[in-house]
Order: sequence, then structure tokens, then C-alpha cells
Amino acid sequence: KCGWAVLARRAQFKIEDLRFKIENSNKSSIVNRQSSISLIACDCIETDPQKNLPDRLKEIYDAMEYIISKYQPTELAIESLFFFKNQKTVMQVSQARGAIIVAGKSKGLDIFEYTPLQVKQAVIGYGRGDKNQIQKMIQLHLGGQVVPKQDDTADAVAVALTHLQCVNLKLKTKN
Repeated sequence: KCGWAVLARRAQFKIEDLRFKIENSNKSSIVNRQSSISLIACDCIETDPQKNLPDRLKEIYDAMEYIISKYQPTELAIESLFFFKNQKTVMQVSQARGAIIVAGKSKGLDIFEYTPLQVKQAVIGYGRGDKNQIQKMIQLHLGGQVVPKQDDTADAVAVALTHLQCVNLKLKTKN
């Protein structure tokens, strides 16, 4: 699965945020205008588990290129790798990350990474929160809008919100 979100701030500033696993790519778009945030779109890109890994990575890369071309973000935020017990899984996730990052860099995007702990702290204010808490806080951040139910899509929105908060914090401390 590969989840991502696009954010725009004041209609000039777009941010792409990613969370992924190899089977699906979940994406959502968020617009932030003068402190109000709107979820524009969510989707899931699925790769066929029966296909070989290079073909699946190419599907993810192609989908990311299309999404980047469509929404034209300027930045890409991706969740950092975290501990995996299964070495095969960590290798596949690393390769998917590589395909996503290369797609972003080939379109000239700046890349930012956030750990799962940073995402939870930014979205719910506590680094050890559960999926249910994240869902509720995403809904609050989005002003009560419908929140994606699929975990990977919600996680992508959470990464997007994390990056938006970090950008807003940098802008505030700059001024």
C-alpha cells in the first residue's frame, strides 16, 4: 500500500505527503487556506501482488508521476522507515520509498521525512497514540470533514498535516 496526500496553502503552496506499503497507494489532497484545511480527494493505488516487484515498483512510480503532474506539489513529505521484524517487508518498503522519492525528485520536489513518532506528536500531541485517536484528531484538524477510513490513507493525511504544521511553525519562527 502506498498512501499520500497533497496540501496547498493559500493556493500557491502544495505539499505532497506519503505513507506506503507495496500493495496499495493511498492518496489524498488537502488544501489549507488561511488556517482552514479542506480534504479535496483520497484514493488508493493498488498493485497486483501476483506481479513481480520491479513491475509493482514501476506502477507506483508511474502513479506518483501522474499525481505529481496533476496536483503540481512543490514538496514531498514521506514517513521514515521504522522497525520491521520481517526483513523481506523492510526491503520492499525501502524499494517503494525509493521509487516514490525518485518520482518526486525527477519532478523537482523538495523531500522531507517524518518518523511515525513525529507524526503522532504533531497530529494528536502524544507520540504513542493509536489509530482511533489519529482518526479523531484528523477529523478535528479537517474541521469535521469526512476522514478516510482506510488506515494507510488516514496515515497519509496525518503525514500531510504533520508537514503542514512544520512548515507553518517555520514560517512563524521566521517572521
